[in-house]
Amino acid sequence: MNSDSDLQIAGDILEVPHLLQAPREHPVTVAEFAGLARSLAAERDRWEHLVRYDATSRWYHRLRTGPGYEVWLLSWVPGQGSGFHDHGPSSGVLTVLDGALTERTERGVRVLHAGAQRVFAPGYAHEVVNDTLEPAVSLHVYYPGLTEMPMLRAGTDATGRAPLAAACSAQ
Repeated sequence: MNSDSDLQIAGDILEVPHLLQAPREHPVTVAEFAGLARSLAAERDRWEHLVRYDATSRWYHRLRTGPGYEVWLLSWVPGQGSGFHDHGPSSGVLTVLDGALTERTERGVRVLHAGAQRVFAPGYAHEVVNDTLEPAVSLHVYYPGLTEMPMLRAGTDATGRAPLAAACSAQ
């Protein structure tokens, strides 16, 4: 029986510098973007003083930019919503910082409480609404940076057509 451990066979990885990955200054993977959102959420003193509540429209503030991505801070008073939309070519991470938001998609309805995250790919269509009696705050990371947010009719895709599954079930 061989009692050599992996460490004994491979040696100490810290002694082989070319095997170590340099820490990245900016996120590049989905997990790293979600981690960025969580770390910004935890730094309340960095964003809380910026939040404003506007009864006439959703308030937003670009909190940070990096190579190819941007981070937005949004506030939602009771009753405010985004309308049904997608994010064009951008992927994203939505993180609820305070309060609760309701997300509606073709698959159903989900209530997102403070700390909840949603990760989405380009073409993901949803509506986000503050259905509560308290204000809410959310953080949104987009990669690439948000260049469009096409408004859609519920039950349609980005081209305005009913998705194949909906068209088939209607027959």
